Amino acid sequence: MPKMFLLEVSYFMVLSTAFTSIISVLLLLAVSRQLWAFRWRMTKDRTCKLPLPNGSMGWPLFGETFHWLLQGSSFHISRREKYGNVFRTHVLGKPVIRVTGAENIRKILLGEHNLVSTQWPQSTRIILGANTLVNSIGDLHKQKRKILAKVFSHAALETYIPRIQGVVRTEVESWCANQGSINVYPSAKALTFRIAVRVLLGLSVEDDHLDYLSKTFEQLMENLFSLPLDVPFSGLRKGIKARDILHECMEKTIAEKLKQSQSEEYSDALDYMLSSAKENGNELNIKELKESAVELIFAAYSTTASASTSLILQLTRHPSVAEKAKQELVSQGLNGHRAHFKSCKDGNSLSTVIIPEASAEKRGTHEESNSTMKTKPQKGFELTHHTTSGPPCTMPATVEEGHYSCHQPYLSLEKLSQLHYLDCVVKEVLRTLPPVSGGYRTALQTFELDGYQIPKGWSVMYSIRDTHETAAVYQSPELFDPDRFGTEREEGKAGRFNFIPFGGGIRSCIGRKLAQIILKILVVELLNTARWELATPTYPKMQTVPIVHPVNGLHVCFNYLNSHEENNASQKP
Repeated sequence: MPKMFLLEVSYFMVLSTAFTSIISVLLLLAVSRQLWAFRWRMTKDRTCKLPLPNGSMGWPLFGETFHWLLQGSSFHISRREKYGNVFRTHVLGKPVIRVTGAENIRKILLGEHNLVSTQWPQSTRIILGANTLVNSIGDLHKQKRKILAKVFSHAALETYIPRIQGVVRTEVESWCANQGSINVYPSAKALTFRIAVRVLLGLSVEDDHLDYLSKTFEQLMENLFSLPLDVPFSGLRKGIKARDILHECMEKTIAEKLKQSQSEEYSDALDYMLSSAKENGNELNIKELKESAVELIFAAYSTTASASTSLILQLTRHPSVAEKAKQELVSQGLNGHRAHFKSCKDGNSLSTVIIPEASAEKRGTHEESNSTMKTKPQKGFELTHHTTSGPPCTMPATVEEGHYSCHQPYLSLEKLSQLHYLDCVVKEVLRTLPPVSGGYRTALQTFELDGYQIPKGWSVMYSIRDTHETAAVYQSPELFDPDRFGTEREEGKAGRFNFIPFGGGIRSCIGRKLAQIILKILVVELLNTARWELATPTYPKMQTVPIVHPVNGLHVCFNYLNSHEENNASQKP
């Protein structure tokens, strides 16, 4: 009996000790959390009577970083619903004030160099370089932006369009020729990289080497936000290595441009950049040009690829929108000329009969429509069909029957400006799925925002996505509705900072017009060439950090339009 009693006492003591330990740990955690919160409350500006924004600073050292990583976009949504449009938190080792709402964001974006300042991570500054636009501030930033303005001028954009259309067309044709499904997001990244290298930078690179450079640039992007430790095998070292490889590839072309006397005929962004620098009394050296070249790729790569993927996703989800956009192409005469052809092999030659399908009245070539062109080129030769609008359309003679579409006329800024509904579609894609969820600033001085103080030195993160989703100017903002940007409703004009996919103020995206042009050209080429459908049972979930993209990719099956579909489209009123 005494032994049993001793065992019970011992068991009770163990439980009591364990319980006391658990209580002690919980109390310690609670106290440490309170001390952590108190530590940040003490950083408020004592000269300002306004309170800090509501919110939680999470746990010591880690803050709410793990919550943010695990919950994704729902993290900000839940806290905004609890604390309001301006709340504080602690993520990635820094106190952050998260801001939503047009008026709040207006004050931040227009307060650049005065209230706030852009501050990229040190690793980004090291990898991209000190001479880039994103890393410059004050007068240097104004100077850099002035030089780059000519790169994205009306004249420059007009120069880029034909080559952009050629690159996009080739990509869309390759998607249609593929027997299986296409993972759109990586394909879109490959497309935007090719546009940046071959069109913007004018580099003549073979496809195999271009793939290598694309993978190298992907390595640079993966390590752009890394710990600033330049040691073997570190992310920073990998990013620097990738940058050096890209610089080496560009050096020969840039050196040749520097040797040449500048003429008034420009072919790429580097030409415009050199000319603009001279006009503004500056001489860019080869290091500055290499850094600017990599920055141009950086600016166009992920964000445009993200928007292109989102565009295809939304057109797939909403076929009525795609059909309405296609009818606009028909009404503007931009649905292209298609040629249906039959081919038969005869020994080593290929006989081809071309039958134009577009109406002669639309092309103004009645005599040409009455003739059927017949030719027998050697196998592998190219057969050229001349039309009255734009350059000749060239088709490979070995292409499969019924699978080639000849797109006419070629696009221009004027023709793209006529596509008002397509413009609304692109805007609605950028509203619902903006490539970048927001931007970071550092407070240069204490200022007021929505009745709270924003202390000097704190990070401020303004939310693009949340502002688009909650702005009162949008009717049923949860719906994908391009007509909201049409002339009858014009919801996007209700307030300048209710629609900010490209930011605003002096830090707004300088290449926004080019990005929109690429998106519009992509839609035109898709609608004129392909029909497509989702290759998976359900649509993928979207990841919002750091760039919006489908979690497991967007798998889509693309096929060439057939003649019957083309005729039906052109006959609709």
